[in-house]
Amino acid sequence: MEKTLQDTVKLQNGVEMPWFGLGVFRVSEGPELVNAVKAAIKNGYRSIDTAAIYGNEEGVGRGIREGMAEAGISREELFVTSKVWNADLGYESTIAAYEASLQRLGLEYLDLYLIHWPVEGKYKEAWKALETLYKDGRVKSIGVSNFQVHHLKDLLQEAEIKPMVNQVEYHPYLTQKEVQAFCVEQGIQLEAWSPLMAGELLNQPVLKEIAEKYNKSIAQVILRWDLQNGVVTIPKSTSEQRIIENASIYDFELSVEDMDRIEALNQNKRVGPDPDNFDF
Repeated sequence: MEKTLQDTVKLQNGVEMPWFGLGVFRVSEGPELVNAVKAAIKNGYRSIDTAAIYGNEEGVGRGIREGMAEAGISREELFVTSKVWNADLGYESTIAAYEASLQRLGLEYLDLYLIHWPVEGKYKEAWKALETLYKDGRVKSIGVSNFQVHHLKDLLQEAEIKPMVNQVEYHPYLTQKEVQAFCVEQGIQLEAWSPLMAGELLNQPVLKEIAEKYNKSIAQVILRWDLQNGVVTIPKSTSEQRIIENASIYDFELSVEDMDRIEALNQNKRVGPDPDNFDF
């Protein structure tokens, strides 16, 4: 089992992706964001996940540059992800969106670039653009986000290159068994966004009981459950104390029984939009 925060999973193309990272959804540009990214890097995080629509790529880039300088690490030691937004899903427009993200981040390449949402009739053209960026060596890995099994099957019919990652809403109330099984079968790494369900699970009675048993927080139990399920996870926080606490999950292991108890909490309940029914 993973022993350190820097442990990685090998994607199907051989790229090493950290199991654990920092998400920055709904963190606005400004010192709080820059400091959160720096705090994460200082405390051993090596993966940072953002997106064009978050409107915070410049601050993330600044946090990365300052964080690397202070921690004395190189760009190659970090894994940076961003995503193309729905309005830019076309062949030329996706390539332009990638270049714009790089410019805002102040980086020469991304480790992972994702199609943010499966907009009907648009994601295949966007995927061709991602394949071009990948073949040209402009990006290390490519993938999708919020894709259900039918979206993946549809994409795979025409894709030359399989998505390496599928980032989806994933937590004990939404265990995504069908999506995970399909991704495992296809060699696509599943990644969890909103692993703590935007804080909604932090008073859940069963999780509370399990957390007390291991002398851990509910957040730590959920994030450990992600890793033991083979799911990459990127909890969001802007507090350095919480950033450290979230990552303090390498000194315990959940029993099979407790893993099953958490699994049994599934309600197919989302905190974010339904990928089969969104209008943006």
